[in-house]
Amino acid sequence: MMKKLTVFVLGLLLAAPIMAEEVDRTLDAASDGRVHISNIAGSVTVNGWSRDQVEVTGELGRNVEELIFERDGDKITIKVKVPKKSGRGIESDLYVQLPQGSSIDVSTVSADIDVKQVMGEQSLGTVSGDINTESAKSDISAEAVSGDIEISGQDSATNARANTVSGDVVLTGVAGVADTESVSGDVTVVDGSFERIDVNTVNGDILFRSALQAGGKLTAETVNGSVDLEFSGDVSGRFDIDTFNGDIDNCFGPKPERTSKYTPGLELSFQDGDGDARVNISTLNGDVSICR
Repeated sequence: MMKKLTVFVLGLLLAAPIMAEEVDRTLDAASDGRVHISNIAGSVTVNGWSRDQVEVTGELGRNVEELIFERDGDKITIKVKVPKKSGRGIESDLYVQLPQGSSIDVSTVSADIDVKQVMGEQSLGTVSGDINTESAKSDISAEAVSGDIEISGQDSATNARANTVSGDVVLTGVAGVADTESVSGDVTVVDGSFERIDVNTVNGDILFRSALQAGGKLTAETVNGSVDLEFSGDVSGRFDIDTFNGDIDNCFGPKPERTSKYTPGLELSFQDGDGDARVNISTLNGDVSICR
């Protein structure tokens, strides 16, 4: 009887689910070092603070092997290590606080990335997840295969790159140089000021409500979608616009012309002011509206 009871209790213990592990770890760090963060699934939230420390809190999935958290000189690595044949139970939620001057590399497979108050360079990438970050004066590169990308700024000049295959791209209050692209999604740029900006989408609309600096360049292209531009402040430049199947509405004055009597295409080229800026707009199937 005792033997049967022992086997029964052992069976219950083996069948009991492995609980997720709480994380709370800290390392001293350089004020302007680099932090690499890797998490397969779940979420990564990064926040800059005034301490010269990196703190990781959160919860590891029940089937995670370990959390690698180590320093090598000015570089700190945070990595969720999972079994080679990983399945369920690897979703981990990490909350990372680090020195504001840090540069960061964050990579995920199926996890959202959220970044605030980080002043250094940012390289952010996910396969399936959204990216939400703030821009300072340092470069930002954000890439997703399936997910939305949102970058917000305080009009500090930066170099921002945001590319997604399936998802929307939104830039708010970003200034300087920007390169945005979506294969299937809308691109929205508002409250910014640009020296140069490229806005591209294959299947989606483009909305631009920002300033173009003197001598700046704006390129907006879409295959299936509309382009709606409204410049904040004065803009003086050379405008070249064309659409194969769509209307062109221009509040600057000049009217578009047919590219051919045999096709529905329209084109419009004109100069406003001294023409020091350049604006190039092209769409295959969609309307174009340009105003100030």
